[in-house]
Amino acid sequence: MVHRAGRVALIVGTVLVLINQGELFLTGEMPPLWKIVLTFVVPYCVSSYSSAAHIAEKSRQEDAQV
Repeated sequence: MVHRAGRVALIVGTVLVLINQGELFLTGEMPPLWKIVLTFVVPYCVSSYSSAAHIAEKSRQEDAQV
C-alpha cells in the first residue's frame, strides 16, 4: 500500500506542481518549498486512505459472509 501510494503521489504530485507552479519554473524562480511538499503529500494521503478504506471494507464483507 505504501509503495502504491508513493507511486501515485510521485505521478500526480509532479503533474500538479507543473500545473500550479510551472510559470515560476519557466521564469527561473523557485516556488515555496512547502507548496511543493504539500502537492506531493496530499495525493499520498488520499491514495493511502483510499487503499486502507478498500481493505477495511473488503474485510467487513468477508466477515459478514462467514
